[in-house]
Amino acid sequence: MSLSPLDIHNKEFTRSFRGYDEDEVNEFLDQIIKDYEMTIREKKELQEQVEQLNEKLSHFTNIENTLNNSILIAQETAEELKGNAQKESKLIIKEAEKNADRIVNEALNKSRKIEVDVEELKKQAKVFRTRLRMLVEAQLEVINTNDWEDLFDEEMEEEQEETHEYADSNA
Repeated sequence: MSLSPLDIHNKEFTRSFRGYDEDEVNEFLDQIIKDYEMTIREKKELQEQVEQLNEKLSHFTNIENTLNNSILIAQETAEELKGNAQKESKLIIKEAEKNADRIVNEALNKSRKIEVDVEELKKQAKVFRTRLRMLVEAQLEVINTNDWEDLFDEEMEEEQEETHEYADSNA
């Protein structure tokens, strides 16, 4: 059990013959009481400070734990977002590849159709050319026949006759 300043103050010593000087002992005890009271006060203040510091420590420990949890949650969320972004990018790439394949196939089909159309146009051009040649040759035959000469001769004769008849009728 610890002594209180009151215990020190109330302490009675037995008297003996030729003992210590009572005033000197009392002064020393008074000094001890003052020092002891001051020590008790300091101890109490220090205990209060320790309690306050413990409260602050507890508060900061809670903040630290909260921050650590927040960091963990942020890391987990970042990993989840990263995973989702990778999944989404894979889906986008697959969709793009699918669209690219579709576009290439459509382009190949159009190319084949155009190729068929070009071949058909070439055939039609050959047929047209052949028909045109035949038509031109037929027309050249018509031009080169003697029927034109006969026609011109007949027209000339008719004109001469008309000229003679006109001259005869005016004379």
